[in-house]
Amino acid sequence: MGLVVQKYGGSSVADAEGIKRVAKRIVDAKKNGHQVVVVVSAMGDTTDELIDLAGQVSPMPTGREFDMLLTAGERISMALLAMAIKNLGHEAQSFTGSQAGVITDSVHNKARIIDVTPGRIRTALDEGNIAIVAGFQGVSQDKKDITTLGRGGSDTTAVALAAALDAEVCEIYTDVDGVFTADPRVVKKAKKIDWISFEDMLELAASGSKVLLHRCVEYARRYNIPIHVRSSFSGLRGTWVSNEPHVEQGAQKVEHAIISGVAHDVSEAKVTVVGVPDKPGEAAAIFRAIADAEINIDMVVQNVSAATTHLTDISFTLPKTDGRKAIDALEKAKAAVGFESLRYDDQIGKISLVGAGMKTNPGVTASFFEALSDAGVNIELISTSEIRISVVTRAEDVNNAVRAVHTAFGLDSDSDEAVVYGGTGR
Repeated sequence: MGLVVQKYGGSSVADAEGIKRVAKRIVDAKKNGHQVVVVVSAMGDTTDELIDLAGQVSPMPTGREFDMLLTAGERISMALLAMAIKNLGHEAQSFTGSQAGVITDSVHNKARIIDVTPGRIRTALDEGNIAIVAGFQGVSQDKKDITTLGRGGSDTTAVALAAALDAEVCEIYTDVDGVFTADPRVVKKAKKIDWISFEDMLELAASGSKVLLHRCVEYARRYNIPIHVRSSFSGLRGTWVSNEPHVEQGAQKVEHAIISGVAHDVSEAKVTVVGVPDKPGEAAAIFRAIADAEINIDMVVQNVSAATTHLTDISFTLPKTDGRKAIDALEKAKAAVGFESLRYDDQIGKISLVGAGMKTNPGVTASFFEALSDAGVNIELISTSEIRISVVTRAEDVNNAVRAVHTAFGLDSDSDEAVVYGGTGR
C-alpha cells in the first residue's frame, strides 16, 4: 500500500462529532496499510466568522495581518483532529502550512504555491505517524510571512503535497458523493459522474462548479495526480478525476460521455466600456489597466463598431468582489483610452455546458440554445471553446436555465435525488 493524501472540507470537520468521524476514517486508512497525510480546512463557517470579525475591527485590514488571522481556523482543526486520532490509539502530528514546507509568493490573501519541501512530513511518516497539515496557507519565500491561498485553497494544498510526496491518490472529502452533472442543490436529478478527465473538470471548475477549485485541478493535471472526490458522510465510491478512466477491481471501464455536465456561476459581474474608438491599441489599453489592478477577467465580447461614429462597446465579466476596483482602474485610464462611459451590472449569471464529446458531435450548440429559448431565457454574452459553451443571462434566470439544459441533454437521473449531506455542496 502506498501514500494517500486526504483533504477534509469545513463541513466535514464542522463540530466535535464530525472531527471524531473523520479521525476514524483516517485511522481505517492507516490500518489498511497506507501512509496517510491529511489536509484540513477550518471548522464549518470559521473563516467567514473571522472575516466578519476583522471587518468589525478594521474596515481595511492589512494583508499580512489578515492572513495571520485567517490561518488560525485551520490550526484549530488540525490540532483537534490530531487529538482525536491519538484518542483512537494512533500517533498523529499536526503541521502548519509553513512547517509542512508550502512555499508561496508574497501576494497576501491569494498567494500561489511556488514550491513544496515536505521534509518534516516525510520524517513524521517514516516514524509511523499520521501527518495532519493545515490547508489554505503557506509561507512567502522572500519575507517568510504567513500567506493564504484564497478561498478553497485547501484543495490546492492537498494536491501540491500529493505531488511533492509522490502519492498514489489525493482524496478530496466533501459533503456530496462526488462530482455531479449539475449542482445538486439546483438540479435534484443530477447524476454522479464516475470518472471525468482533467480537461473537462478544469472547464467545470472554471465555469462555477464548486466541488473542486480550478487551481487544484490545474495542479493535479500538471503533475498527473489522480483525484478521488467523495463524501466524508458516506462510504460510497466517488468521482475519479484523472487522465485515464480509473478502473477499480471488478468494475467496468467507463466511457467518456459526450456531455460531462452543466455548471453555473452567480458570483460574477459585467462591465461594459461604452464608446471605445475602433482603432489598434484601445482594447490593449483597457485590459492593461485591468491587469495592472491584478484583476482576472473571464468572458470578453466586442461589438461591431458603428459605421458613422467608428466607436464600439467592449464587455467583459469579472468577480463581483473586484468590481469596484475595476471601475476605479478604468476611470483613471479614461483620458488615455478615450471611451465615453462605463456600465456595471452585478445581476448576471453564467451557465456553461461542458464535454469533450462536443468536438465530434454536431448539433450540441443548436440544442443548447434551443433549450434556453424554450425556457424563455435571454442571452447577453456568449463564449465558446472546443469543449465548452458559456452564456451570460439575468441572475434570476440561472436556475431555470440550468435545469432546462440539464434535461435537454438527457442528464437527469432516473434514481433517487442527489444528497448534499452538509448543505453547501462543498
